[in-house]
Amino acid sequence: MANSSQLADKSLIKIGIINYPGAMLSAVQGLREIFLLANRICAQNGFEREFEVILLTPEDIAGGGYEDHHLQVLIMTPCLEGKYHLQPDAHLNRWMQQHHSQGAVVCSVCAGAFLLAASGILDGRPATTHWDLAERFATDYPQVKLDINKILINDGDIITAGGLMAWMDLGLELVAQFTQPKIMRQLGKYLIIDTGAREQRYYQSFNPKLDHGDRLVLKTQHHLQACFHEHISISDLPEMVHLSERTFLRRFVKATGLKPMQYLQRLRIQKACDLLEASADTIEAIAEQVGYEDTSAFRKIFIKTTGLTPKEFRGRFS
Repeated sequence: MANSSQLADKSLIKIGIINYPGAMLSAVQGLREIFLLANRICAQNGFEREFEVILLTPEDIAGGGYEDHHLQVLIMTPCLEGKYHLQPDAHLNRWMQQHHSQGAVVCSVCAGAFLLAASGILDGRPATTHWDLAERFATDYPQVKLDINKILINDGDIITAGGLMAWMDLGLELVAQFTQPKIMRQLGKYLIIDTGAREQRYYQSFNPKLDHGDRLVLKTQHHLQACFHEHISISDLPEMVHLSERTFLRRFVKATGLKPMQYLQRLRIQKACDLLEASADTIEAIAEQVGYEDTSAFRKIFIKTTGLTPKEFRGRFS
């Protein structure tokens, strides 16, 4: 982090927020307002730093509507509709590449990661996006080191945030990076936003893929869905659908993206999450209801999957 003398030399931080077709307008305007509030808190603390926010559309960029080549930050916001993020304009890609090569910090939220990836900026770099977009993103951009467990990944010149509302996390991160952590914490208190460390996997739901077209794998999935709470021998599943063990494993992984045991564990943990949120049953009772006789084993798998203990999960979401 720069010292105060360095900050005085570069007191103005210009941030370009891209309002592309289908962009989430609450994020576009919300980010702008976060930086305006940060300016107020900086002034109150006698801190010589000011954010200037420029809202830009792809049309503005294509037409040269904003030729300033000294933007320090670019933000690709999340989207709610449309498919622009899947096929952005080539001129937007070039514009991002140009600013990144000149030292700009490029950022994305949720589906905005697709825009960064399309420009090639994310090649070989760690990034996150919304967990529900992970499969499509990994297919389209296998060269990116995707980690959907994280809400936010700050890799220096690239910052990506996961969920739809993670634009708030990104805003706070940028304020901390370009001012001081105490400014960010004051801003979080004013906005009543949790500035503590979080992970995206706290919020993930297991939504198994069922439209893959493999009838025998689907039959297995239906069986696991109905009998997850019972003792299930993974070695019995291939015989149930009249496949060899090797063929069954290959087809199951291809269709679902998970090995059978991983799939069963994810299914059971999702059921446990539902019970922790909706019931007052003890953790021991819930472990048994979802198929775990050993509560200790259940806790270990729960923590590995969600990043929280069952007690912490209940405290956060119940």
